[in-house]
This record gives sequence, C-alpha cells and structure tokens, in this order.
Amino acid sequence: MIASLRRLSLSHWIVVGMIAGVLFGWQFPAAAARVGIVSDLFIRLIKCIIVPLLFATLVVGIAGHTDDLKAVGRLALKSIVYFEVVTTFALLLGLAMVNLVQPGAGIQLGAAAQPASPVDSSQLSFTAVLGHVVPQSLADAAARNDVLQVVIFAIIFGVALGRVKGRPRQTMLEFFEGLSEVMFKFTGIIMWAAPFGVAAALAHTIGLNGFSILAGLGKLVGTLYCAQALFVLLVLVPVLLLARIPLVALFKTLREPTLLAFSTASSEAALPDALQRMVKFGVPRRIVSFVMPAGYSFNLDGTALYLSLTALFVAQAGGIHLDFGQQIVLLITLMLTSKGAAGVPRAGLVVLSATVAAFGFPLEGITVVLGVEAFLDMARTSVNLLGNCVASVVIARWEGQFNPAPDI
Repeated sequence: MIASLRRLSLSHWIVVGMIAGVLFGWQFPAAAARVGIVSDLFIRLIKCIIVPLLFATLVVGIAGHTDDLKAVGRLALKSIVYFEVVTTFALLLGLAMVNLVQPGAGIQLGAAAQPASPVDSSQLSFTAVLGHVVPQSLADAAARNDVLQVVIFAIIFGVALGRVKGRPRQTMLEFFEGLSEVMFKFTGIIMWAAPFGVAAALAHTIGLNGFSILAGLGKLVGTLYCAQALFVLLVLVPVLLLARIPLVALFKTLREPTLLAFSTASSEAALPDALQRMVKFGVPRRIVSFVMPAGYSFNLDGTALYLSLTALFVAQAGGIHLDFGQQIVLLITLMLTSKGAAGVPRAGLVVLSATVAAFGFPLEGITVVLGVEAFLDMARTSVNLLGNCVASVVIARWEGQFNPAPDI
C-alpha cells in the first residue's frame, strides 16, 4: 500500500487533493470556509518564486543566445520574427476563446480572494502601464512583485550582459544559470505542497459557493482544449501550407513525440526524439539545433495561449471586468512575461501567478486553476512541442534549406 502511494506522481496527488477538497467542502461547508489560510500560505510561497525565477531565466535566455545571434545573423532574425508573430496569434486566440465562452463567469472566489489592490480603468490603461514600465529601483519592483518592471530590467540587463566580453560575462552568465537551476528546484519543492493548497482552495470555495465552481473548471478545460485545437488548425496548418510543407508526412513524423509530450506533460521527455525526427524529415541539423532550443525560450505557443486564457479566467472568477483596451494591455504584458516561461514543467504556472499578481487579480484563482492544472499542462506542452517543430521546418524552407527525405 505504501509502495503504491510512493509511485503516485505530483499530478496524481493534485487530483487526489482536488477530490478531497471537493468532498470536504460539500460535506463540511462551515469548516471548509475556515481552511482558506492553507491556500493563502501556498500562494505566498508561489509569490516568492516569481521575481528570481523570471529574472534569471530571462537573463540567461537573452545573454546566453547573444553569440548565436551574431553567428547565424539572418537565421536568428527570421526566427525571432516568426516566434513573435505566432505567439501573438496564440495570445489573441486565447483571449477570443475566453471572452466567447466566459468559463469564469458566475464563480465567486470568496472574501479571502480579494485583489491585492483595487482594479479599475486607470490601473490598466495603456498610459498607466507606460507610465510605470521603467523601474526606479529593482529592489522596489521586486518587493512589490511588479513583474512588468522586473521583466523590463531583466531584458535590458540581458542585452547589456550579452555585450560584455570575456570572463566577466561568463561569470555572470554562470551565476544566473545557477540561480535559474536553483529556482526550478525551489519551485519543485514548493509544488509538493500543491495538493494541500488545491484541497484547501477548492474546499473553501465550494463551502462558500457550492458546486457551481466545478462547472466553471470543466468549461475552462474544454475551452483550452478547443482553443489549442483551433490554434493548430487556424495558425499552424496555414503556415505549413504557405511554406509548402507536406502536412500528412510531418504530422506522421511528429505523432510519437507529441503523444509522449501529451502523456508526460514534459517537453524535455519528447525533445530528443523530436530533434532526431526533424533532422530525418529534412531539416538541417544546424537549423534544428538553433530554432528548437531558442523556441523553448521564445516560442511557447501552447503556453502563450494558456496564459491569456487562464489569466482572464481568473479575472472573470474574481468578478473583474476588463474592456478591450485593458485586455490588450494584459496581452502586451503576457508577451513579455511569457518569455520567462522556459520549457520546464509548470513554469507557465509561475508566469501566470506573476501576471495575476501584477494586475491585482485574485490570487486564489491560481489555486483553483491548479485543480485542473494536470489536464491543462498536457495540452499546452504538446502544442509547445508541435509549434517548435513547425517553426524549425518553416524557417528551413524560408532559408531555402529544407531537403525532404525521398520517401516523404
């Protein structure tokens, strides 16, 4: 019995916590209304990850690729243009779907989930964001979890570090690589408390609101899967057709690594096989070896769609209405913060937490999303892998170096 329990993964334990929280909130609503402190403590732990993790990953992602950018020149420019265009489509599609379906409407997260600060039109106006986008002090921005200012500082810092030569640059780069690795381990430790945070959040919410919350979570999962499927059909497939890439052969080539990414919710598990298959498909190794690793810093299509959809879901669940202009500001912020979501399991959740905190949305919504995070992670991870494989073959065609195998 104990051996069987030890074999359960974190995703399994989160599902167990979700079920336990639902049952506790249903059977003991009065007691469940008082367990919100447990989810509040978990939220505090999540918040303390945000600044060091995003800062370190962004600096490494920018400064670590500077030599490659100089060496490959045109390839790097084409890759960056492609990444930005496609991830913007993903963000827009996520916003469109969540506005159409409204999965968070009718959910009330309770008194414990009040926003950290009032959210009004002036707070989310484009002028207001531009007014405070440049940090006066990194320490002040970090203390307030002002992720937009931290990201801007990290981008400038990364560019500056990339221009430094010799040992000083290598020393700083190694430091931030080490900090990034430590923070990912730190995140892994905190995530083991996720089942308790999820159980407490769902128990607290159901104790206050009943079972209406479950319908919203089901709509969230369904909306995300529909949005990811539409992204493949409406964005990736047309891009492949424009680049004259054989669709059936490509999807047949990527079938196994995509299924592996979906079932394990880990890009790393499927990446080695995907790299080899893309080379066999006819993409030069030098293009694959640059585009796919760079893509896992700058072209996470599934994660971008997930971020825009779930961020607005949290706002809806907290009773916060955003007009079109405010949603565009949210999208611009996500375009920046998503660059810190390196292809590591659950990193997207940290970026979502950063964005939610920056705009004052109710953070308890994060723990509610965690209840179905395992299902959301499977979809976004497989689309991340597929999107980066498509990027490599499209850019190879753009460079005039795609040489399909004879049997394709």
